[in-house]
Amino acid sequence: MDNPSIIAPAPWKLTGEGLVWLYAFPREFNLEHGFLEDFQASAYLGKIGAVMYLNYRTTNVGPYQELLFLPGLFKVNGQVAFSVSKIYVSTSASAWNGRENWGIPKEIADFSFLKSSDGLMDLELSAGNQVFFTAQAKSFGPRLPVTTRPLPLVKLVQNVREQLLLTKPEMDGQGQLASSKSISADPRFFPPIQQLKPLATIGITDFRMVFPVPEVLPGNLRQDQ
Repeated sequence: MDNPSIIAPAPWKLTGEGLVWLYAFPREFNLEHGFLEDFQASAYLGKIGAVMYLNYRTTNVGPYQELLFLPGLFKVNGQVAFSVSKIYVSTSASAWNGRENWGIPKEIADFSFLKSSDGLMDLELSAGNQVFFTAQAKSFGPRLPVTTRPLPLVKLVQNVREQLLLTKPEMDGQGQLASSKSISADPRFFPPIQQLKPLATIGITDFRMVFPVPEVLPGNLRQDQ
């Protein structure tokens, strides 16, 4: 299913696996490299952010892969939430519907994800013939249950057509610590995270996620500027 004219309305139910690199991004790094929209730059709080790779096995628009950048927390219209400033997906159906449903600024890239028998994971993204992101990680140790349900700050605020949307996704799965063997990005396409050291790397398996209908926040960006 790869037709951008198809709109698959929220809510979505998704399953899959992924990798999460947690960071304490310096403000200067995000302002220079974070691909922030104007509303994000003006509402920036910082704290903790992340790079996330998600390999969706099932979704409302079929399987796809995703790489996203969360610069940190933002305070918008009294709401403290995360916000995606850069994101790539592997299908046009995901890109189109992600923008229409939640204002997530998805772009399309080619993904290569390999997982060896010993658990080593290799990830590569490219646009055309240009490789712009590579990462290698390996999970280790016991798997423990992870969930976002008790965490009030797990919210996303995004802009679509000058309107702010607030989404409260939910996720349950199994998590393991992981060692990040390498990670690198071309700053023309994605923040150059090789300049920073992650606080932790986590491998997530067998997750179940729900992306609900978003809440429309009052006002709009054009009026607020």
